[in-house]
Amino acid sequence: MAVTEPAPAVPPGARIREDARATGEGGAHEGILRRQAQRESAARTYARSLPIVPVRARGLTIEGADGRRYLDCLSGAGTLALGHNHPVVLEAVRKVLDSGAPLHVLDLATPVKDAFVTELFATLPAKLAADARIQFCGPAGTDAVEAALKLVRTATGRRGVLAFSGAYHGMTAGALDVSGGADDVRVARLPYPRNYRCPFGVGGERGAELAARWTETVLDDPKSGIPAPAGMILEPVQGEGGVIPAPDSWLRRMRELTEARSIPLIADEIQTGVGRTGAFWAVDHSGIVPDVMVLSKAIGGSLPLAVVVYRSELDAWEPGAHAGTFRGNQLAMAAGAATLAYVRENGLAERAGTLGARMLGQLQGLAAAHPCIGDVRGRGLMLGVELVDPDHESTGPDELAPPPDPELAGEVQRQCLDRGLIVELGGRHNAVVRLLPPLTLTDEQAAAVLDRFADALAAAERAHRTGPSGPSR
Repeated sequence: MAVTEPAPAVPPGARIREDARATGEGGAHEGILRRQAQRESAARTYARSLPIVPVRARGLTIEGADGRRYLDCLSGAGTLALGHNHPVVLEAVRKVLDSGAPLHVLDLATPVKDAFVTELFATLPAKLAADARIQFCGPAGTDAVEAALKLVRTATGRRGVLAFSGAYHGMTAGALDVSGGADDVRVARLPYPRNYRCPFGVGGERGAELAARWTETVLDDPKSGIPAPAGMILEPVQGEGGVIPAPDSWLRRMRELTEARSIPLIADEIQTGVGRTGAFWAVDHSGIVPDVMVLSKAIGGSLPLAVVVYRSELDAWEPGAHAGTFRGNQLAMAAGAATLAYVRENGLAERAGTLGARMLGQLQGLAAAHPCIGDVRGRGLMLGVELVDPDHESTGPDELAPPPDPELAGEVQRQCLDRGLIVELGGRHNAVVRLLPPLTLTDEQAAAVLDRFADALAAAERAHRTGPSGPSR
């Protein structure tokens, strides 16, 4: 298997002073961060918790302007399937640049686009690929979600949409409506099955069965207050919602329910796609074939690209019914085709499944020694560790689990960064530490990631217990 990773793991806090002195980047670090804080919007996110200035990157490793190196387990929120600047991606981009091909073509046909679509269709569930249409959208995943919602509403003539608690589908208006944090409810919200903090208090197969039964009741009860919807949108693994994999049996049940009622099923594979969960697409685990797939992030090989793929009978749009000035990103299509082919040809999805299961087991072993770890979950190289306060009793619907501890999670993230490890937070209360390493992760690098995480967790526990003014518990 050709899993290559040019950059070796670097000890925590390693410095490369020679490069920093040669380029003057070390002195620029603080100034760049200061100017960013002065000039950029208050809506900035990652920059607040990750105050680094990347100047070079390769594979898992990012080098900051301060001379430090970091192991990147954020991977552009899942965008970097092959890590930073993988050779096959760089070669694909250079080939387009050197060819003199136009870089901006709206939705015109090009050899680069044709190659990308051919490679993409080769990876899709066979029953969908055999009768599929593709729409290139604006370059972000949320644009593809908007297009998918518009598509099913146009095709069915209906307006309502079914979505799930805990969902995250993007930041534009329609995508926010179907996400779990919507504050203006124009979408019917259904329970998403969870083992930990199950809304029905039982978890497991029984909890998933109850969630499915609730959905069926809503669809068939004439007094449910929910008219026949235009579609149902779901994530096979909720990422921002806290890394919650849907049971395969539940996904199959959702497919049965929607198919029997002629409700288009939209699978949001923006973060789960391209091998991330141990299958090329997360729906492959369950064997379901959705009517619509929303794809972005990794399909562009680190560059902006988003598409909707759907059954041809849904293609009821008039010319120009959906468009986007930057839907013809030639560099992203070239990089994306190279990434898709590399993942497919080198079995990186299967590799992610194997390595991810091993890392999951090791994290579960860590949980046995740390009561502050309430739950460890994930699929493939999409992992989450929920941190809790074991010293406080829970009340309400989560009484079977200790309350989440977002302050501890934030401290763990800071301690990880101090040790040269980049992680993200998510979940309902921002108490889930998320690991999204590239699919090219080696065994040695996985060990380094887990070692740094374990060390950061222990340090965070000590700091959290003591606090600035002595013991707090």
